[in-house]
Amino acid sequence: MSKIIIRGARILGGEPQDVLIDGETVTEVGTGLDAAGATVIDAEGQILLPGLVDLHTHLREPGREDSETVLTGTRAAAVGGFTAVHAMANTFPVADTAGVVEQVWRLGKESGYCDVQPVGAVTVGLEGKKLAELGAMHDSAAGVKVFSDDGKCVDDAVIMRRALEYVKAFDGVVAQHAQEPRLTEGAQMNEGIVSAELGLGGWPAVAEESIIARDVLLAAHVGSRVHICHLSTAGSVEIVRWAKSKGWNVTAEVTPHHLLLTDELVRTYNPVYKVNPPLRTEADVMALREALADGTIDCVATDHAPHPHEDKDCEWAAAAMGMVGLETALSVVQQTMVDTGLLDWAGVADRMSFRPAAIGRLVGHGRPVSAGEPANLTLVDPAYRGAVDPAGFASRSRNTPYEGRELPGRVTHTFLRGRATVVDGKLA
Repeated sequence: MSKIIIRGARILGGEPQDVLIDGETVTEVGTGLDAAGATVIDAEGQILLPGLVDLHTHLREPGREDSETVLTGTRAAAVGGFTAVHAMANTFPVADTAGVVEQVWRLGKESGYCDVQPVGAVTVGLEGKKLAELGAMHDSAAGVKVFSDDGKCVDDAVIMRRALEYVKAFDGVVAQHAQEPRLTEGAQMNEGIVSAELGLGGWPAVAEESIIARDVLLAAHVGSRVHICHLSTAGSVEIVRWAKSKGWNVTAEVTPHHLLLTDELVRTYNPVYKVNPPLRTEADVMALREALADGTIDCVATDHAPHPHEDKDCEWAAAAMGMVGLETALSVVQQTMVDTGLLDWAGVADRMSFRPAAIGRLVGHGRPVSAGEPANLTLVDPAYRGAVDPAGFASRSRNTPYEGRELPGRVTHTFLRGRATVVDGKLA
C-alpha cells in the first residue's frame, strides 16, 4: 500500500492536523507532515473520525439475497463511514451454528469493504425454545461475542437467564429485542393518539419496557452482560438509567430513525415508515436524544433492514417492517445531535465507534486516531447539504424513510486498514 497524508483534518472536531497513513497503520499525527511519494488528501474543513462501528446490521445473506448480500451491505456500510458491522442472525438458515456464522464471516472477509462480525442466535431457529450452539459459535473462526434473536424477543425468562449464564463464561453479551409478544399481537404502529385516530392496532410502550425491566434484573442476578437493542421509549430510558445507577452491566442502543422520526408520519400510510419497534412520539424522541447525550444510551446502531420493493410497495398491513440506514446514519446523527448542540464530534466518535466496538469486543476498531493505531478512519464534510436519493444507494434495497429529505454531512473518505474504500463520496 502507498502512503497517504490526510492534510488539515479536524480530528474529532479539534484543531486541524495532518495524519500520515503507511500501510495499514497511522504512523504520525501532527502539522506540516510530509512523506516521499505519499498521496495527499486535502481535508480542510473536514472532520476525521475513527471508523464507525454498527452493532446492528441485517445483511440478509444467506437466504434473502434479493434484499441484500454481504457484498452490497458492506458497500453501503463503507459509503456510510462504517469500517465494521455486526451481522444479525435472522438469516435463512438462521445463524445458530458455527457453520453459518463462519460462512457470514468468510463472506465479509471476501467483500473487503468493511469487517463483518457475525451475531449468533440465542435460540435454535430463533424459536425461543432451546439454546443455540453459543459456545461453538464463540469458539469458531468467527469468534462470536454477541448473541441475539433480533426480530424476535427471547420472551422466556428461563431461556434468557440460561443464555446470560452461558455467555458470561467467555465475556459474551446477549442483545435483546425487547418486545413482549402477547402485548403486541396484531400491532401495526405505536399505541397512542395517532393509532386511535387511524384505527390501527397499537404497539404499547410497556411491551418494550416490561422486557427491559425483567432483563436488567436477570443480568444483575447472573452478573452477566445484557445489551438492549433499538431502545425506543422514554420509559425504557428510565429503566436503563436506573439499572446503570445500580452498577449493573447493561448497555443500550438507539437507531437514527428513532432520533428523528415520529408516529405522526404514519398518517401518510406509507409503509416506508413501518418499522420494529415502531416510530414513537415526539416526547419519546426528545428523551432518546437526551439519553444518548448523557450516556444513558451507549451508542447509535442502524438496524439496517433492507427489503425488496415488493415487500414495501403494498398496503400498510401487509408491508414488511424495517428501513435501510447505513448510508444515512451519520447524517441523521449530525442533524439530531451535533447541529442541535447535544453532542460534539468527539461525542459522535464515542457513540458510533468507541462504545459499540467495546460492547462487541472488537479488536482493531473503535481506536483513537493516533500513531500506532490501525488506519480505520472516516472523513466527513459537515458543511455538505443534500437531498437523499435512494437511486444512488450502494445497498441493494431502497426502503429509506428519507427520500427527498435534505440531510447534513457527507462521508467523503473511508479507510479500512489504510485502504480507501470510499473516495470523494464514492466507492473506490
